Amino acid sequence: MIPHELVKKIRRIQIRTSHRVDDMLAGEYLSAFKGRGIEFEEVRPYQPGDDVRTIDWNVTARYGEPFVKLFREERELTVMLLVDVSASQGLGTHFQTKRELVTELGSTLAFSAIKNNDKVGLMMFTDGIEKFVPPRKGSRHVLRCIRELLYCHPIGQGTNLAAALNQLNHTIKRRSVVFLVSDFLDSGYEKSIRVANRRHDIIPVVVRDRREFEMPNIGLIELRDSETDAITTFDTASRRQRSMYAERARQQAAKRDESFKRLKMDPIHISTGEDFIDPLREFFHRRGAKR
Repeated sequence: MIPHELVKKIRRIQIRTSHRVDDMLAGEYLSAFKGRGIEFEEVRPYQPGDDVRTIDWNVTARYGEPFVKLFREERELTVMLLVDVSASQGLGTHFQTKRELVTELGSTLAFSAIKNNDKVGLMMFTDGIEKFVPPRKGSRHVLRCIRELLYCHPIGQGTNLAAALNQLNHTIKRRSVVFLVSDFLDSGYEKSIRVANRRHDIIPVVVRDRREFEMPNIGLIELRDSETDAITTFDTASRRQRSMYAERARQQAAKRDESFKRLKMDPIHISTGEDFIDPLREFFHRRGAKR
């Protein structure tokens, strides 16, 4: 039995995200992603302006006048949400946690997919696979995915991107559009993401919080790593320590983004407390322009 409060929360997310898809992302998702390929549909008589390369010479010879082949794009896609639910997703210093932001983003992507008759699947991971929901169509299926994102109580705390990507390759055989949603606080996953990107269309979605890049001056504090439980004493009154903290975060982000660039991946960056629709729309526009 699903708790009443969870039902209300799912319903609120459904209303908010489905309206966003209808009002702001209509058609943009469709233009951003190609179908699986082109397949023959029918022939018809040649009309001025038709590409002569599409002339069906067998039918033309049979009827004594030119006919052309018509093709249509096979549109149906499989969209996989590969979502990091490790302990670091609980960070949130600007009105929402990263986990809450990821749930709304995942809901929006899922509703965009089913609106265009695509299948949606969900795989949640920490340092192991926490939940797998096979790809299907329909709004009821999307609501199940939202429920899983909200209701998941992870067993693991850490992040293992390589293991998640390897499991994706093992489980999903058909080429899919994969939104890899994580804060990417991990290392050693470059080979796995390269291999996965050959089989699938991997789109990294980097989830950030302001406190990961800047620390306010609030005196001496203890910081606990949510994934390892390691505790560090930090003097936020020290300008030097605050500067070193920000520079280390900047270098980690630059290294991660440089890796994406080498792999010719186009990441989406979203932050807690900020609307993700603009970054998502800009990404769809870039993808659509490349078609």
